[in-house]
Amino acid sequence: MPHAEVAILGAGAAGLSLAHRLSHPAPRGRRVTALLLDAPPGPLRPPRRTWCYWEAGDGPYDDAVTAEWRRLRVHDPAGRSTEDDIAPLRYKMLRSDDFARHVDHALDHSDDVRRLEAAVETVRGDADGAEILARTHDGRPVTVHARWVFDSRPLARLPAARTTLLQHFRGWFVRTDRPAFDPGTAMLMDFRVPQPPQGLAFGYLLPMDRHRALVEYTRFSSAVLPRHAYDEALRRYTDDVLRLGGFEVTATETGVIPMTDARFARRAAPSVFRIGTAGGATRPSTGYTFSAVQRQTRAVAEALRADRHPLPPPAHSARSRAMDAVMLRALDSGRVDGAAFFARLFAQVPMGRLLRFLDGETRLHEDLCVGIRTPVLPMLRSAAELPWLPRTPRPGP
Repeated sequence: MPHAEVAILGAGAAGLSLAHRLSHPAPRGRRVTALLLDAPPGPLRPPRRTWCYWEAGDGPYDDAVTAEWRRLRVHDPAGRSTEDDIAPLRYKMLRSDDFARHVDHALDHSDDVRRLEAAVETVRGDADGAEILARTHDGRPVTVHARWVFDSRPLARLPAARTTLLQHFRGWFVRTDRPAFDPGTAMLMDFRVPQPPQGLAFGYLLPMDRHRALVEYTRFSSAVLPRHAYDEALRRYTDDVLRLGGFEVTATETGVIPMTDARFARRAAPSVFRIGTAGGATRPSTGYTFSAVQRQTRAVAEALRADRHPLPPPAHSARSRAMDAVMLRALDSGRVDGAAFFARLFAQVPMGRLLRFLDGETRLHEDLCVGIRTPVLPMLRSAAELPWLPRTPRPGP
């Protein structure tokens, strides 16, 4: 029966980040033993994915970063472009396999954090600790005892919400026959793709060098599309908009990210907490998660080392969540044109400030400056009706 002070369930961004933090002894603070439980290869293991985030200067994961950019570009539906230098920020791309190898290297040199490959079946927690029942790849049962549990696994169902949209996408990692990309500039949103009757769609382009890039087709809507629809959209985008010419697809990725004003519980039992997307780390207005995961896991690690109660803090401020709820309602109701909404924001607000706004690092007067660049009357109408809307469960998983 393995025992550790901390059990971390799931080896996605949040689980790996917390394990990585606890694997490095702090100059001040006590040692914390931890066990990272990662599902064996199969449907319970997170699929390969790419995380993007921004930070000023160097960061703790730079050795694993695939590429980074200081210039970002946005195209509006008419083809007009907005481009800006976001210094001192850098927009960074981190692939999950590279991040896992980076964390594995840290765990190999740690006496405090171990890794166990087993699928978690049940978690029972009370005020004195928790018992985790899991099963290894060969069916052998394992029982783990821990004082604290941090569960980063996806929720079976989203909590009840007034508005829930899905950000769903498919990406191709491509290698072109000719030099087709500017490796110094990332395309954050390209609205030169056909817009759906409801929601919005855009292209996303992260060049790694002159010949290689990640090209994605993304939609915000209430339901996902059939697989072939994403590939058809990507083919039109690469042929008709980007005009890449000949290329090969070297890898693919697919994802669905909830954009919701639901309230995510950060505690599942007295000694069991949720982190990552399951703990509300995904920013409702954009789907970005990685930066909020770093804030959550940093606070948890600091609390554990100081022997304080390690309840994860809210990933986003109440003001940020309120503004996002208004925006989601305005998009879902059709009161604002999504493509025009985002293109206008990036055209009228310096990109560095807008990224800080999306991270919740702006002050009230800066938030107001961003707010007046949005369609004011539709946003006010959406804000006025939110208190009267019921929170309802989303059907299905």
